[in-house]
Amino acid sequence: MASLLHPPSSLHASSSPSRSLFLGRSLPLRYCHRIRRTHQQNFKLCTVQCRLARPKESASSPSPASLVREPHKYFDQVVITVRSGDGGHGAVLNMPQPPRTGGRHEKERPKGRKKSSLKRDFDGSLILPMGGHGGDVVIYADEGKDSLLEFHQKSRYNAKRGGNADAMGVLTSQLHDGFAAPTLRIPVPVGTVVKHKRGKLLADLANPGDEVLVARGGQGGISLIEMPEHKRKKMMALTTNVMRDDSDKVLVFGQPGEEVSLELILRVVADVGLVGLPNAGKSTLLAAITRAKPDIADYPFTTLMPNLGRLDGDPSLGPGQYSSETTLADLPGLIEGAHLGKGLGRNFLRHLRRTRLLLHVVDAAAEDPVNDYRTVKEELRMYNPHYLERPYIVVLNKIDLPQASDRIAYLSEIILNIGTERTPTETEMRSEDSVESSDRGNDDDLSLEGTERNQSDKEIEDYPCPLAVVAVSVLKGIRITEMLGEIRAALRECNDIDEAKELALRT
Repeated sequence: MASLLHPPSSLHASSSPSRSLFLGRSLPLRYCHRIRRTHQQNFKLCTVQCRLARPKESASSPSPASLVREPHKYFDQVVITVRSGDGGHGAVLNMPQPPRTGGRHEKERPKGRKKSSLKRDFDGSLILPMGGHGGDVVIYADEGKDSLLEFHQKSRYNAKRGGNADAMGVLTSQLHDGFAAPTLRIPVPVGTVVKHKRGKLLADLANPGDEVLVARGGQGGISLIEMPEHKRKKMMALTTNVMRDDSDKVLVFGQPGEEVSLELILRVVADVGLVGLPNAGKSTLLAAITRAKPDIADYPFTTLMPNLGRLDGDPSLGPGQYSSETTLADLPGLIEGAHLGKGLGRNFLRHLRRTRLLLHVVDAAAEDPVNDYRTVKEELRMYNPHYLERPYIVVLNKIDLPQASDRIAYLSEIILNIGTERTPTETEMRSEDSVESSDRGNDDDLSLEGTERNQSDKEIEDYPCPLAVVAVSVLKGIRITEMLGEIRAALRECNDIDEAKELALRT
């Protein structure tokens, strides 16, 4: 690079009246071409090719392209960082100087008790301004939210700091406390579980409006009065906020806010969960009995994220039908080996956690519907054995096809005989929400100790059999009313079980 900064030595020895090219003078034309060629060669020798390095994408912060291309991988779990606001600072104040007296032109004032212009408490002590409180951070459940995707784009949230005390160095009655910072409220979908990253559970926001304080703002600093040493004892009778030495100035500064890393896990709030193999007709069933409009196609894994639909109340309850509306959740399809990561995996099964009733949708026109049914049950058992203890109904779909219409009775009989008679046991009466889980990866993996280990050793035949087996054709609208009757009857039975749980807890 030195050759680019200095011209060749032959040019310095030139007898040209001009000193140098770099001194602003012009050279004869015959030297210009020689200089140009020399500098071109030097530039070629010193050329360095550079390119910008792209940062590696981490699993915790997916790229925007990944969020658009694969939203089903990120919609229900995210790690965010929140920080509450720092407290505002106080001030170091001096007492006001007393007015000068004895002037020639000063008018005589009537003698009596002087009225103080300083703010005082009910006991006569001085009221000193304080710094404002830092903003808190609150997470609340909002019905208008349906996923956690937006938190992957913005994963850090900071509340505002409190205002400083309004002070000019002298204590007067015009001083005010610093303004308290507003609370930072972060909306999340209903059903979001909030917990410390790799730590304890903070809250389960299962109902609209539920909220939890995750970071508390810092307290504002206090104000101190600076007085000469011989006057401090007298001032201590009015206020204890008297600065004794320079080390007390630490009290003037506001406290810092809290910074925490949180893990948000979404569990869909639904009463009925639809499970089955891909292309069994789960999305078509949801669209037929509710107003939901899920994606429906003739290829597997059309459903990548849970779809929710609202089922009308039970007409047999009369006026109570308006309070008996039910939410249905259509989950992505399960395949054999989902626990090993095949297909879409099985982590989305965490959304069955809140359901009270399961609906197994089986393609009756498949090659082996019974084996398909057993495959789904086996995946549920390996994920969480408690799921097989819940009441469930089996729906044989696509009975309008010729290969299914001839074996409806045969399939119904076999499926009804898989399992034991349903009896109210201690396992069913126990609330699953009381079981602590890690909520990471396999969200509902339970500790297999004692009774849990015995449950994991059970076979599918050791769990309760279905409440009913209904053969329908959702696409043709065949026997839909009968299926709805079975679903509502099962939900009434679930309500009776819930009432028995509450009664058992009270006693």
